[in-house]
Amino acid sequence: MFTGIIEEIGAVSSVRRGGKAIALEVKAQRVLEGTRVGDSIAVNGVCLTITTLHEDRFTVDVMPETMNRTTFHRLKSGSRVNLERALRLSDRLGGHLVTGHIDGTGRILARRKEENAEWLRIEAGTDILRYIVEKGSVAIDGISLTVVDVNDSSLTVSIIPLTQEETTILSKLAGEEVNIECDIIGKYVEKLTKGGGIRSGVTLETLARNGFI
Repeated sequence: MFTGIIEEIGAVSSVRRGGKAIALEVKAQRVLEGTRVGDSIAVNGVCLTITTLHEDRFTVDVMPETMNRTTFHRLKSGSRVNLERALRLSDRLGGHLVTGHIDGTGRILARRKEENAEWLRIEAGTDILRYIVEKGSVAIDGISLTVVDVNDSSLTVSIIPLTQEETTILSKLAGEEVNIECDIIGKYVEKLTKGGGIRSGVTLETLARNGFI
């Protein structure tokens, strides 16, 4: 589990490609402190397991399913990536609960600046947008962001100066893809309210009656 608060920007030092999978080697410093082989680390929002560890770099394996769901097919040597170590139960939850399990990708439609904020409008499919709500949380390339607005084809986020400086988000241009993870709470609520084979007794009416919606 992660928070979406990026700790460091790393750099891909090598990509070893198989048929449908890859092994990534990433140069880093801060996120290696206290880290061991087998620990989880988020790379551009994707939860991966560290397989080898050195003083200034680590290696992770990326499965075909992850390749299909993410922008990792575009990574190459020199690519800059957002990095975050897994959350400890004693840590502050500065962003929101992020699993590192990417729902899919979106495409940046437009960028604009307004004083200290950078606005991004991101196109996404209905399978993603169904879980996006205005003023809710979303993880874009692993960054915890607040949704400004959402419509049938896209969502908008506004990025503060610190996030602009501490992440790779401003290196993304219109037309480029980003990883998107929706707030997991919405998925569970949908499954419970629509049944999905679970006899929970939870309905929209009971949620509304108890002040949840």
